[in-house]
Amino acid sequence: MDWETLYCPNRSCRFYGVPFRQSRLVKNGSSHGQKQALCQACGQSVAVRYGTAYWGLNAEAMIFEMAIRALAEGNSLRSTARIVQVDKDTACDWLDRAAQHGRQVLLYLWRDLPVTECQLDELWSFVHTKEAHLVMAKRVCESYGDAWIWMAFAPGWRMVLAFVVGKRIQENANLLLQRVAHVTDQGIPFFTSDQLPEYRTALLQVYGQWVQPARNGHRGRFPQPRRLPPPDLLYAQVVKHRRRGHIVAVTTKVIFGEPDAIAARLASLPTSTTVNTSYVERENLTLRQRNRRLTRKTNGFSKELTWLEKQLWLSLAYYHLVLPHESLRQPLSIPEPIRGQGSKRRWMPVTPAMAARITDHVWTTQELLSYRVPASFLDRLHEFNHLFQPIQDTVKAVEGHYPLAGRHFTVT
Repeated sequence: MDWETLYCPNRSCRFYGVPFRQSRLVKNGSSHGQKQALCQACGQSVAVRYGTAYWGLNAEAMIFEMAIRALAEGNSLRSTARIVQVDKDTACDWLDRAAQHGRQVLLYLWRDLPVTECQLDELWSFVHTKEAHLVMAKRVCESYGDAWIWMAFAPGWRMVLAFVVGKRIQENANLLLQRVAHVTDQGIPFFTSDQLPEYRTALLQVYGQWVQPARNGHRGRFPQPRRLPPPDLLYAQVVKHRRRGHIVAVTTKVIFGEPDAIAARLASLPTSTTVNTSYVERENLTLRQRNRRLTRKTNGFSKELTWLEKQLWLSLAYYHLVLPHESLRQPLSIPEPIRGQGSKRRWMPVTPAMAARITDHVWTTQELLSYRVPASFLDRLHEFNHLFQPIQDTVKAVEGHYPLAGRHFTVT
């Protein structure tokens, strides 16, 4: 655990949220086998695990990390419980614990990203029962049936900028683009997608500007104000022509922007040379491979929408920070020796977070789970609830306490 980021959790203390070296915290032995510190300003004791996924964990850290790696690599809850020899309800509690922590880490790190290209797509899944098999009584439940994962993907970094889990409706498309605008800087990326009409409306809703049209003549009412795309908003669609269920041709269609401006933007991109959605579609395959709940022919599908979202937060935190991406690796100027008699290492592993210059090294699972988000950000996390709704806690088997958004919550 990192002592340097530890802070006093007492809100009434004048050193609340101040890192270890700048505060009045001193190391003060251990309690129940866990190291702790003492704030000399207010007398508050704080465990070194506070603010991490390990805080309040009643299990060996090694077993917990192994279970999280198994879940992040695509194993189901029951198989993970069998691997680490714990109860299924304990595995559920650990998934909830890691997902809540991974969500905080990603929301903290994903800020002011200089994205130049963004591809949009949807990934189909279902919760509890497929839509066609739902009885009439269950159709009123919005969380059952088809569950679409709306995805915004940055091809240059192989990074998922934002996602939304829900129905295929306009509100979720608007929410996806609002989240993209929240994590990116002032520049507007070049957007591409399929022919889903909701994306056009969502882009206008988020990036459009209100314009008052001129009145025809000198009498009568002024026309209603309209949202028009700004000049720097470039958006093109991939049009797939099908015959008898097979794609026979692929064309493109410019929705916002001039064709010459789009051609100039494509020429400056390091990845795409044509209008396409191939990168985000390949990311959909990666998600299906590393998430048991998204496998097509499986009985490991989610029974509640909340658990599907929790698994996605964990999988994406692991994918971006811990798992090196094969297409992002960089050649080493001087090959490095490895253990044993094998050939020297010729490539440097790179994760999507490293490609985006968010981090400078590949994280370990322990580093991800022990990363302590600053208190100043956690205290402002409720300001983003309209964009990133808190994950509803549904763990009923095991009780635990989590420091979420600078407050203490009890999960029952």
